[in-house]
Amino acid sequence: MKIVGISLFMLGLLMSLVIGLDLIMGIDIKAALKNAFNPFRVMEPVELFVLSFFVVMFFAEAFVIWITKKKRTNKHYVFR
Repeated sequence: MKIVGISLFMLGLLMSLVIGLDLIMGIDIKAALKNAFNPFRVMEPVELFVLSFFVVMFFAEAFVIWITKKKRTNKHYVFR
């Protein structure tokens, strides 16, 4: 879960940097937000599918690791 948190933190920092630079250049907030999400608007459907597949696999792997760690810690608390 640390990887997910760090990734989201970096995403937020980089998005705020891009939006901040657009605002400094004199672009209004609506256009700055459009520019920040522009790479996703020009992608082909196949590219969007691959991107979404990678994102889903990233979260699925984190979920599987979390479940296996949870099962491993619960085995120690078995009643004897």
